[in-house]
Amino acid sequence: MSASFLGVGWALMPDVETLALTAELARAEPDYYEVMPETTWREGPDATLAPNGFHREFLALKAATGKPFVAHGVAFSLAGTGPGETARRQRWLEQLHRDHAEFDFHWYTDHAGITRPAGQGVALPLPPPMTLHAARLTRRRLQMMQSVVPDAGLENAVWAFMTAAPLREPWFLMQAINGPRLHLLLDLHNLYTHAVNFGVDVDAWLAQIDLSRVIEIHLSGGSMAPPHWLPEGPALRLDSHDTSIPEEVFKLFERVMPLCPNLRGVTLERMEQTATQADVPRLRDELRRIRRMLVLAGRLS
Repeated sequence: MSASFLGVGWALMPDVETLALTAELARAEPDYYEVMPETTWREGPDATLAPNGFHREFLALKAATGKPFVAHGVAFSLAGTGPGETARRQRWLEQLHRDHAEFDFHWYTDHAGITRPAGQGVALPLPPPMTLHAARLTRRRLQMMQSVVPDAGLENAVWAFMTAAPLREPWFLMQAINGPRLHLLLDLHNLYTHAVNFGVDVDAWLAQIDLSRVIEIHLSGGSMAPPHWLPEGPALRLDSHDTSIPEEVFKLFERVMPLCPNLRGVTLERMEQTATQADVPRLRDELRRIRRMLVLAGRLS
């Protein structure tokens, strides 16, 4: 697989209405697609995995456009342990091998953290203990992913609470990807959210990251949580992917992107069921703005 720069990516959401709403945009604007593999499977009563309708639809999109695909999971549970996890991961890897044979993923990433504590699935990753043991465990899981796609990595996730000092996170991430062909997916809205919620010093955080390990950048928007969520606490920003990219994130992207020499793609994320017809021109403008910024930086011609 060539290490070429793919360009501007669009995250495909497993939702019929969202796919229909953004179908024209998705075919015309991005250079590649990002898909969450586990959202394209269904699990049978005996725990076997089989492709679902989204799997067929995304394969049809690949055939029609000829554009590349990358994989970005949510629930491999890189730092998690629990009953049945070994068998579950083995089933997932077997299905991922079948997917990779069809989609030819350029790289495969998942979120840092725990998504199946004690074998129970949760919607969003929980923060791992920021220890060397947890980092090594995460690295072993990434190496399992490499048995399917040689270039694998993890994303800096967003947390509702921290298990260590905020600047321990970049140390943990660097320890976890300390191996050949292991990469960082740098989510700038996640970092911005941590700056808003926990006062993380963005420059100090980035200073601890080896930006040469960044293979992909995620850009998205988010919203503030309703006040009644924490009536006696601070207002929390959510990584909800339900609004336009904030200017603060665009400015951070403009500053960081040229410092990532091995960057291979920049993906725009928008969560399913959050866009209306009025949002489609805004999403198109965001994709084109990202492209212009990449052209100005000499990444695209």
